[in-house]
Amino acid sequence: MTEHPTSHEARQQQAARPGTPADPRGALLRTPAQARSGDPVTPAGTGSDEHSQSSTAEPDAPRPRPTPEGVEMQAGDEGAGPTTQAAASARPAAVAMRRDGDRLRFVGAATRRIARGIDLDEIVMGLCRATVPTFSDAILVYLRDPLPVGDERPAGPVVLRLRRTDRIPLDQDTEGTPLPPLQSGPDLTVTAELCEVQPGGALAEVLRGVRPVFADAATARTALPELLGDTLSLPDGKRAILAPLRGRRRVIGAAIFLRRPDRSAFETDDLLVAAQLATHSALGIDKAVLYGREAYIADELQRTMLPETLPRAMGVRLASRYLPAAETARVGGDWYDAIPLPGSRVALVVGDVMGHSMTSAAIMGQLRTTAQTLAGLDLPPQEVLHHLDEQAQRLGTDRMATCMYAVYDPVSHRITIANAGHPPPVLLHLGGRAEVLRVPPGAPIGVGGVDFEAVELDAPAGATLLLYTDGLVESRLRDVWTGIEQLRERLAATAQLTGPDHPPPLEALCDEVLDMLGPGDRDDDIALLAARFDGIAPSDVAYWFLEPEDATPSRARRLARSALARWDLEELTDSVELLVSEVVTNAVRYASRPITLRLLRTDVLRCEVGDDVPQLPRLRQARATDEGGRGLYLVNKLARRWGATRLSTGKVVWFEVPWRG
Repeated sequence: MTEHPTSHEARQQQAARPGTPADPRGALLRTPAQARSGDPVTPAGTGSDEHSQSSTAEPDAPRPRPTPEGVEMQAGDEGAGPTTQAAASARPAAVAMRRDGDRLRFVGAATRRIARGIDLDEIVMGLCRATVPTFSDAILVYLRDPLPVGDERPAGPVVLRLRRTDRIPLDQDTEGTPLPPLQSGPDLTVTAELCEVQPGGALAEVLRGVRPVFADAATARTALPELLGDTLSLPDGKRAILAPLRGRRRVIGAAIFLRRPDRSAFETDDLLVAAQLATHSALGIDKAVLYGREAYIADELQRTMLPETLPRAMGVRLASRYLPAAETARVGGDWYDAIPLPGSRVALVVGDVMGHSMTSAAIMGQLRTTAQTLAGLDLPPQEVLHHLDEQAQRLGTDRMATCMYAVYDPVSHRITIANAGHPPPVLLHLGGRAEVLRVPPGAPIGVGGVDFEAVELDAPAGATLLLYTDGLVESRLRDVWTGIEQLRERLAATAQLTGPDHPPPLEALCDEVLDMLGPGDRDDDIALLAARFDGIAPSDVAYWFLEPEDATPSRARRLARSALARWDLEELTDSVELLVSEVVTNAVRYASRPITLRLLRTDVLRCEVGDDVPQLPRLRQARATDEGGRGLYLVNKLARRWGATRLSTGKVVWFEVPWRG
């Protein structure tokens, strides 16, 4: 008779054979069918006689279950072997590994959230939202005030200001001690908002150490009251962590992580988590501060490149807008300008340098300064563009720009326009009709070797001229001509709201134009200049030609007196006669050709005297023995404003006198 081993003995023999795979719990691998039937497991590689033996083998003895931790083994558990004890000892290690994995996943998600912020508030908020309530129940973030930028070495004491606090909402139905009373508003009554770090103190020592510490550490017990004040009580035990925030070169703040007393305390590994959060936050804050400084420089550069206020010109009202391409690209090459010219005229300029960077803004500033200088010479619009083209070529071979230059004359109600590759202007008539003006397109500035052509058009009173850059009408969603047509329709629709006899308010019109931009229509920066033509009526203009002779000042006084009487401005007769006599006398002394005298009545009385001498008069203090030199001194004292402008054929000296009209 063949003696068959029992199932328990068979398992011991098979476990001793080499090459047999073992179950993690100490048993051999089984097939699902064997596990259900209780048949003994056949090791891999055995012969057919072993298969025949398994058919008559005894059923497998039931396997003992492992005893849970803290439960004593019962009398029937004497069959529990090393396998059960190994499984019981492996559970704490598995729990620890799972906790470490959770910490790594949390740190990865938190740092990604912090890194998404660009400005200071976004980064601090990312830190608070990432840690509450996953890592802590509340957080306080203190930052230096002011924050150092780059390599700056701040002078004076280190001051920390409470930047932000965050906490989970208090649950009224939850048993246990609530969080300490933290407030996130600016008027903190419980938590100290400002803290001056004392040199050599406990807080300074913790900040120099860089590493996070528990609140029950010796240094932290002294440092936290210095930072928070004596009114805020912290939870006992390891339920608070003080983590310094160190940037690239220096400590820039501190973060405090708090947990409820009814929540498990922080562990030692949580100090590493706090260190990672503090490091990533501090580096992000450093980047945000540098970005903020660059954005400030960009804003200041753009602001100084554009006119701070538009000039007050006669016969025309002006309004303007400028929008950068994006928050991350605040500088660009678009500009606008309004330049007063002799003869009560005004030059309207809008230009666009390629790109929206610091370089584009710098080139724009040079071209704008050049345009102002050329306008002061009273050159025709096409000549101004020609000189701008030469200036752009001197700046570099790839310095390209478009420009629209227009000169409006309120006396003749005419406007002269020259174009250098810029989108055409739109004229909104008083009746509500919007018209795209036909102007020669021209080549962009910087191409070189091209001529520019100017056209002269009517500028009726009450009409509005709109000059703009291509960022207003062109984007990825529409071409430039589609955008121009939409602009024309928008202007016509806005004019219908005020009726045919009343033009829309200029500022509101600019806002309506910008409202046509959709979410995807901001691919470039936008410059917008609107001019409302009021003009000067012919009845408010008096104009004479005078020969340069000794009797001319006397005749100029009589002509001015008669014009003031016709306009019912007799109260200005004495002062205006004196001023006209002084300016005309100075022109007659040096002129060789007929001089011009023009009086304009608007909200002020303006007098203009022109001659063929290019030298501009200068105000000087006459000595007691001098016979002359006091004419301009009288003009400066009696007139509200005065000035002199050089022309291509000479100069114009003008002054303004207010009147009650």
